Amino acid sequence: MLHQACTSFLAGKNATIDGNPVIARNEDNGVAIWPKRVVVHVADEPRNLNFISKGNQFRTTLPEKAYHYTAVPDTDPSAGFYEESGINAKNVAMSATESAYANSRVLGVDPLVADGIAEDAMLTVVLPYIDSAKAGVQRLGHLVEINGAAESNGILFGDTNEVWYMEIVSGHHWVAQRIPDDAYAVVANQLAIQDIDFDRPQEFMTSTNIRQFVQSHHLNPDGNRFNSRHIFGTATATDSHYNTPRVWYGHKLFTPSAFENPTDQELPFIQHAEKKISLPEIANFLGSHYQETPYDPLGNGTDTERHQFRAVGLSRTQNSHILQLRRDVVPMLAGIVWQCFGNPAFNPYVPFYAQGDQLAANYAADNSDYQGENPYWASKLLDVLSEAHYHENRQLIDNFLGATQAIGYQRLQAGDAIPTPNSASLGSLNVETAATYANAIQAQAGKLVQANAALSDLSFTMDANL
Repeated sequence: MLHQACTSFLAGKNATIDGNPVIARNEDNGVAIWPKRVVVHVADEPRNLNFISKGNQFRTTLPEKAYHYTAVPDTDPSAGFYEESGINAKNVAMSATESAYANSRVLGVDPLVADGIAEDAMLTVVLPYIDSAKAGVQRLGHLVEINGAAESNGILFGDTNEVWYMEIVSGHHWVAQRIPDDAYAVVANQLAIQDIDFDRPQEFMTSTNIRQFVQSHHLNPDGNRFNSRHIFGTATATDSHYNTPRVWYGHKLFTPSAFENPTDQELPFIQHAEKKISLPEIANFLGSHYQETPYDPLGNGTDTERHQFRAVGLSRTQNSHILQLRRDVVPMLAGIVWQCFGNPAFNPYVPFYAQGDQLAANYAADNSDYQGENPYWASKLLDVLSEAHYHENRQLIDNFLGATQAIGYQRLQAGDAIPTPNSASLGSLNVETAATYANAIQAQAGKLVQANAALSDLSFTMDANL
């Protein structure tokens, strides 16, 4: 199953309210139900160093040394692992991928490679072997140049100091930009990076000889200006209805004075917020559906308006994550995986310490079929119950999300207070956190069942005497 149509958010350390870099993404799928698990890979886990992808037979030789890392794979691995998101022992975060599309001019001269690296293998062959965000760009870039890429994709990397966004723009070429410390970026299924400054290697990285490639094939429409989006990307009517509105809405939330247009093809990649960005605000964006605009599919606009643009939070969102790299704690406590299954419009983000020896057994369990107590299925149940009578239950939903956000910060206070944290103690705390949220989710499901039952059309007011 191709994992595509995601929405990404990145913020530098000085752009957030707590001074911590963040990368985040909704992993959306082509269907509403596609079970995911959350696992921990330990450093000494047995591995076959001759890696072969189940998806397209991509092959590479892996380094002998691997770091501990978290991952969110598909429950069904038959098409590939699709590990998607995680944090490793060096507190490097990676999210892969933001599906994007190169234009026909580019693919005509550097086609995608059928057995090149693709989303299903990307996190598995990169995250366990890197010690910084920049090293992640370099390792993945090398694999693209040597083996080729099977897809055009955007990849997010972060560590406790900086955040990078990388784009695979053709079969063998790529670009990457460091998100400025005081800025954020929203990406929605388009190649997004704009002007590349080759004289600033600390802020930009690219594949070898990319300028010569562009020049020799006459790919640059802007002359001496090297705008990667113009050279490699698309600007279609589909983009204006499927992609750019999500970027516009993110900017509307964080930079309301920008007064942008939802179908504008020139929305800036790098944007500056008007106030420091908090984690609950990032969660709100990832669950957003154009609230307080005519384009809200659950709103009061016309039928045309409500179906004009693709929303951010969807019924087919499987794994939404906010990967936070904290700078004001010891390294053992720095990496936090805020994990949400299902649509963040209705489901909470659960905070786990990435360096724990486990997140929780029920998050890692096989969940191919419906199980009411399983975190993935419990979240999907909340999706269905919440959307059924959204307007009538909106306060109930908002109260739940606010209360569970508060629980998240309480759980981090408990973990941060551990005198000498280690992988075992953090693993135990993660298990307790999972249980706390499981109880909260089950309680919310019960409230929604009662509320929805009272709203059923199959009810009838009877004479009190009957």
